Amino acid sequence: MRAFILLMLSLFSSPLWANECPDFLNYDLPRLHANDTVNLCEAASGKPLLIVNTASHCGFTRQFEGLEALHQRYKDKNLMVVGFASNDFNQEAKTEEEAARVCRENFGVTFTMIAPSYVKGERANPVFQEINRQSEAPGWNFNKYLVSPEGKVVKHFGSRIEPDDEALTQAIEALL
Repeated sequence: MRAFILLMLSLFSSPLWANECPDFLNYDLPRLHANDTVNLCEAASGKPLLIVNTASHCGFTRQFEGLEALHQRYKDKNLMVVGFASNDFNQEAKTEEEAARVCRENFGVTFTMIAPSYVKGERANPVFQEINRQSEAPGWNFNKYLVSPEGKVVKHFGSRIEPDDEALTQAIEALL
């Protein structure tokens, strides 16, 4: 009986039981060119997210610098920046190793980067399937989606909106 009570207490005190983390974030996603995964429910519990579909060989690739600046500026205020290397627009690196090099060596990226996957259509990864349902699928690389801790897409910013754009920073600050 005691074991049953402890089990029930652990279930009821679990963040997932309290519906704090949306199902679409509860996946073990492979990190870019790494041997480990990240579960956004665990990594971002209670935090807003800035989710971006990225590419290594795109005219907007320079936005990695601005995204890293946002990460540095807001990480202590609980914003989590997550880049999803995209397989959709023929702008990706040939290998994960090359994509990681572009991110880390060329642009100093330290925010979470997810291994290449699809971000639109039926093949989209689970995170982008839900983002696309709530908002709109990315039409190109470097679309930015501001997601509340409850998993609601608060605002979508297209590729042409730079990470230091006032509208984006104001939306982030309003969510924090």
